[in-house]
Amino acid sequence: MAGFHEVQFPPDISYGAAGGPGYSTTVVITVSGHERRNANWAQARGRWNVAHGLKKRDQVAALIAFFRARKGRAYGFRFKDWTDYQGLAQAIGVGDGTTKTFQLVKHYASGAEVEQRTIVKPVGGSTKVYRNGIEATSGWSIDITTGLVTFTTAPASGVQVTADFEFDVPARFDSDQMDITIETYQLGSWGQIPIIEIRP
Repeated sequence: MAGFHEVQFPPDISYGAAGGPGYSTTVVITVSGHERRNANWAQARGRWNVAHGLKKRDQVAALIAFFRARKGRAYGFRFKDWTDYQGLAQAIGVGDGTTKTFQLVKHYASGAEVEQRTIVKPVGGSTKVYRNGIEATSGWSIDITTGLVTFTTAPASGVQVTADFEFDVPARFDSDQMDITIETYQLGSWGQIPIIEIRP
């Protein structure tokens, strides 16, 4: 991913984030009052404001350093969305005796609808892989910069491959300008700290 730094936004600040997934929908209302809705995006895109996560002066210092290192909107980074950062028993493929590489994904099911989300920034050391529900403790590796699981030997035909994992969201600042206010000697604040998800 071009213009991306494999570093996590301070998790103690992101813990206080407000926001979540969003969509783009065009709604046209006809003369009769009926609606026509067009979903412009097939996948959600996260957006957060992490200003409320600032509690201490040292957090402000860490945020300033992080913002400068990313040069505002120029470079992406890993962001932990505390409302959604785990995948458990997620189906990532079915063996065919040939395929060795599988992409981590997370499924969101509601009724008959299922949205599949590609996971490209798993947290190192958090992934467990299973063949037909039995953990594979060796014989595979994970690329934490892409979310690709690669087996040494391809799973046999019909083998269900699942995974447990934690993940970060590829994101960036949505502002090139800091707006810091020092409220007291021990505390500073930034009115809006917009962060937006980067499409993989």
